[in-house]
Amino acid sequence: MNGKEFSNALAARRHVYGTCHISTSPNWSAALAGAGLDFVFIDTEHTAIDRTTVAWLSRIYRSLNLAPMVRIPAPDPYQASMVIDGGAEAVLAPYIETVEQVRRLAGPLKYRPLKDERLERALDDPSTLEPELAAYLQQRNAGLSLLINIESIPGIEALDDILATGFVDGVVIGPHDLSCSLGIPEQYDHPRFEEAVRTIIGKCDARAVSAGLHTIWDAIPRQIEWARLGANILLHSVDLFLFRRALTEDLTKLKTALGDDPAGGVRSFNV
Repeated sequence: MNGKEFSNALAARRHVYGTCHISTSPNWSAALAGAGLDFVFIDTEHTAIDRTTVAWLSRIYRSLNLAPMVRIPAPDPYQASMVIDGGAEAVLAPYIETVEQVRRLAGPLKYRPLKDERLERALDDPSTLEPELAAYLQQRNAGLSLLINIESIPGIEALDDILATGFVDGVVIGPHDLSCSLGIPEQYDHPRFEEAVRTIIGKCDARAVSAGLHTIWDAIPRQIEWARLGANILLHSVDLFLFRRALTEDLTKLKTALGDDPAGGVRSFNV
């Protein structure tokens, strides 16, 4: 799925499937290419991936027809422009709580390359754009998507106004930070957390905006449940955790079959 197809899928609120990629070996791209994904999520908020590496990864996944979504470290329009220049087709902005944050991000995602006073006028009133310029901007920015993380109580409270801007293509709930904001850290089965998720999805549904969650632990049951509530962005786990889980399962089977302690103890053999 390329950037335009990904953008169209979000607009139509179709299911899109992705995973978080933080490992930088070139062999990972070949592995993910045949996994049935629509997009790849490259996180620069919590991982040590530099600008050059992000650009290489973005270009590789674009060539494999996997839309690269890059989460920037902060809701900063200059950082958004940087990853777009590097090849990102979707930008995920973390911890959004205000309309102004989204408005500033709309510049590089919707009106690139306009800046400063000319951009401000366009954001205030798109009709101020000359027809030729408006057509140019629409063509140049087609296939770019702006997604935001809603991860806090203030973010939920501001979400109606944020979505009313018309700039947001998708909302991705950050379960861990949201649970902490609610005062119930990592209690994803807590009624307050479940109610918050339903509220966010419901607000997005009312505005016909795509929504989803990034799930890592016990992901499949929760993803199915939330998809049935209306979530269509299915962001599944992260390569590091998937690798560790598969390795742990294999080693447990191997150790059990050989009579060793699956927790790590090794039985001695007398040969």
